Amino acid sequence: QVQLVESGGGSVQAGGSLRLSCAASGYTGSTYYMSMAWFRQAPGKEREGVAAIYTGGGSIVYADSVKGRFTISQDNAKDVLYLQMNSLKPEDTAMYYCAATWVAPNRALAASKYNYWGQGTQVTVSS
Repeated sequence: QVQLVESGGGSVQAGGSLRLSCAASGYTGSTYYMSMAWFRQAPGKEREGVAAIYTGGGSIVYADSVKGRFTISQDNAKDVLYLQMNSLKPEDTAMYYCAATWVAPNRALAASKYNYWGQGTQVTVSS
């Protein structure tokens, strides 16, 4: 059973940066073979796909709202997924979740494509 644990959330002012981490464990193999993604959910809103990485890191997808500001990456040797978030805005405030699946998704930012989820880490951006 794949286990995902997020860390790195916090409170920052608009324009600031945070780096989220997601440590994967509980399986045989490597995150190289996983499709992994970051999602976020603000109060009263649906869960939104932020960024995804798959096919050994060869494919990366971002939501339009974060393009040019967020960068997804993975360290397959350490089985850790990262999300570097720069130029943060108050509208980025949300609970951020790490997700994974063993199948390359045809819609990489669709929550329904992912089987495994972390518990989330809160990001709060003040104006």
